[in-house]
This record gives sequence, structure tokens and C-alpha cells, in this order.
Amino acid sequence: MTDSIHYELQYLDLMRRIWTGGDERVDRTGVGTRSLFGETMRFSLRDDAIPLLTTKRVYWKTALRELLWFLTGDTNIRALVSQGVRIWTDWPLDRYRRETGEAISAEEFERRIIGDDAFAAAWGDLGPVYGHQWVNWPLYEAAEGGLFRRAEAGHNQIAALIASLRNNPGSRRHIFTAWNVADLNQMALPPCHMTYQFHVRSDGGLSCLLFQRSCDLGLGFAFNIFEAALLTRMIAEQCGLHAHELVWTGGDVHLYLNHGELVEEQLKRTPEGAPRLRILRRPASIFDYKFEDFAVEAYTPQAHIPAPVAV
Repeated sequence: MTDSIHYELQYLDLMRRIWTGGDERVDRTGVGTRSLFGETMRFSLRDDAIPLLTTKRVYWKTALRELLWFLTGDTNIRALVSQGVRIWTDWPLDRYRRETGEAISAEEFERRIIGDDAFAAAWGDLGPVYGHQWVNWPLYEAAEGGLFRRAEAGHNQIAALIASLRNNPGSRRHIFTAWNVADLNQMALPPCHMTYQFHVRSDGGLSCLLFQRSCDLGLGFAFNIFEAALLTRMIAEQCGLHAHELVWTGGDVHLYLNHGELVEEQLKRTPEGAPRLRILRRPASIFDYKFEDFAVEAYTPQAHIPAPVAV
């Protein structure tokens, strides 16, 4: 998108095209969607730009906490709900209700997750989802009898990526992914934003291409695009580069049929403003950033639009 055209207009155009002309079909959740396949958007990251949606409020602080959680490699929701972040609760809660038959509320479930170590260990883990694959991709070592066993320490893709960007910026192999075929059936939800590739320009500009196999455009996208841009900014800083552009490509890009009110309301609104993200401190490692190291400025979004999450 050119600087004279607001970056969010491409998002609203895609939303409109899906809602008015998308293929309507049954999906995994049973809710039903309208979808298009193979869509791309581009967002400038120059001059501290950050692609926060302005036609509705995006709770960027929650998204920031989620990204920092990914980088720890943790896969238990306890650390998130302890910070008031509830975006992952629905999946382990649904499993608990199905397997125990107890009609527990989300609030009571989270209270037990925070207060009971054994309960959190049994019911709070999501399996080897994003963070685990990012920083602890399973490795195997030889064992007795010609067999192999999983090594205690896995491969840290993020650390390897940063080393590669620093030492060989012209490489075409600056990639990390969460799509570990061997682990998919153990995950509460297979990775949606699954593969990231980075490219270094001759002027030191760092761009990221994110491939997202499945995108809930009404709800999930706002977090996905903010976190990808934030991660690109963090990696650029750690590598002595400057952020240039984020290219987002979606496979199945969809709107849920029960999100009609959200879609109709958001399409009435006009995007405005140019929010900026500032990183206030450069720690020694990408794994040492803290919540207070980030500030979003000039973000004046329109009102939040609620919509249900399909589990």
C-alpha cells in the first residue's frame, strides 16, 4: 500500500469481498464460514509504523503479552491467565468439560488454574503449540538398540534465525515455522500463523513474510498482524537492522456466519490515524524483553465490536 492510502483499507476490502462473495461452507467448528483462498496484504513498518486496526479497538497489550509468552516456550495457560489474558482459555476449558462432564464456568476454571499446581498441570497445558515449536523444536538422539529418543533440549528456531540474520543476511533461508507434522495431533489447536520468512534489503531493511494457513479475519487477524509486526521490529532491533515491511498471506481466509453484526458494523467505519510502536529498551537477547519495554502512541481506535469465538 502507498503512504497516501490508509493501510487498513485493504483489510476492509478483503472483509467486504469475503462477506459478499465468499464461498459459504461448513467448517470444523460447525458454525459455518464464508471464505476466500489465497489472499495477500502488505503493511509498511517504516518509521515505527504498526498495523493496528483503527475501525475497532484492538487490545494490543493482550497481544503483546501473548507474543512474549510464545518466546518463553511455555504452553500452559497459567502464565497468561495470571496476567488477565484469557484468549487461550476456551480450548482447555472445552476439553475439561467434555472429559469430566462438569459444567464449570470459565471464571472458576481459571481460578483453579491459577491456584492449584496439579490442576494447572493436568488441564492448563495446550500441548506443543507455537512457543514450544519456536524455541524448543524436538530433536532426537541415538539410544540403545539402534533406536532414537527425544533429546531433553530442542532446537531454538528464533535464536538460530537471529544468528543467521546477523551472520548471513543475504541468505534465503531465514525461516521458522510451528507446523511440526509429528506434533499436530498433540496440540489444542494446530498453528494458524504457521511460517515466517525474513528478507534483508541492501539498505538494512528487514521484511517479514507471514503465511497463515487459516485466518479468522473478524477476530484473530487483528492480533496476528500486530504480533507479526511487533516480532519483526524486535528481531530487526536485535540484528542491528530496521523494519521495512510485513507481507501477510492467508490460505483459507474466512468470516464466521455468526459474525454478521461485527462485519456490518466495521464496514460502516472509516479508518483513520497512524499509530506508532516504540521499543523503549534493547535487552541483550530477544528473550529478555519485558512488557514495559513497549509503547504504542497515536492510537485512537473506534469502539470495540464484540463477537463470539468459535472453538
